[in-house]
Amino acid sequence: QVHLVESGGGLVQPGGSLRLSCAASGSTYLINTMGWYRQAPGKERELVATHTSSGGTNYAESVRGRFAISRDNAKNTVYLQINSLRTEDAAVYYCNIRTWDRRDYWGEGTLVTVSS
Repeated sequence: QVHLVESGGGLVQPGGSLRLSCAASGSTYLINTMGWYRQAPGKERELVATHTSSGGTNYAESVRGRFAISRDNAKNTVYLQINSLRTEDAAVYYCNIRTWDRRDYWGEGTLVTVSS
């Protein structure tokens, strides 16, 4: 079992920046990929970015060049640096980890609000 705790959400003006963090605990040796997804009101949850244990990263086209995912394996923590925020980035951001045997664990989500 892996437990995830997110932090870092909040209210930001358009063009602003934010850094989300997600700390994993429990059976962290099971973790393969760590990533972030988001869900805006009335929309389906979508992938934002992922970071594999071997260092590979993947981004949604809508955030490429503005968001950066990073990972600290010693702390079992994944980060999402969000820059140049747009109103369409407003959503609940969920941390996800996928284990080596392809089980998914989710955090409870952290709200990012973009408003002037």
